[in-house]
Amino acid sequence: MKKTKRLDRILKYEAHRVKVYEDVLELPDGTIRHYDYVKNRDGAAILLVDEEERVLLVRQYRNVEDDFVLEIPAGVTDPGDLTPEATAVREAKEETGFYPKKIYPVTRVLNTAGLFDEHTSIFLGSDLVEEKLEADPDESIELLRIPFSEAVEMIYKGEIIDGKTIIALLAYQDVKNRKLFF
Repeated sequence: MKKTKRLDRILKYEAHRVKVYEDVLELPDGTIRHYDYVKNRDGAAILLVDEEERVLLVRQYRNVEDDFVLEIPAGVTDPGDLTPEATAVREAKEETGFYPKKIYPVTRVLNTAGLFDEHTSIFLGSDLVEEKLEADPDESIELLRIPFSEAVEMIYKGEIIDGKTIIALLAYQDVKNRKLFF
């Protein structure tokens, strides 16, 4: 079977976090097509669950929505982060002031398969330890503790719309039901 072949990748725009390219591809049938491709850094996210089975979510302004979004702590991988788990723990500390003693890896997702190359590694964390909040000066974040069952209902009411957060909440529900971790 003939494969798709990249003929060219042309840089169209470079910002502080992403690069936008135009890819020129030859499809298996010989047709030439042009596709947009956005290169971004990978990231990690973590659902923190406390001893009362409340989840720690953060509400922060997201420019693409022009609104505040409720989500789990997450961020891009920094050069000093040795693993996605290290990124997730760093973000948990920066955004909530807590870090988990127990961490369970859930999955690694391709965020937008048709456009971005960004992957997010998703974790679950428990046995939380509070420490001094190491807030990122560029972020304005409100920390919320929400009972887990209520957070799941918020998905179906359209109140939680962030993909990584939905994946983490439903994964926690599955892991809990199957007694795999918590």
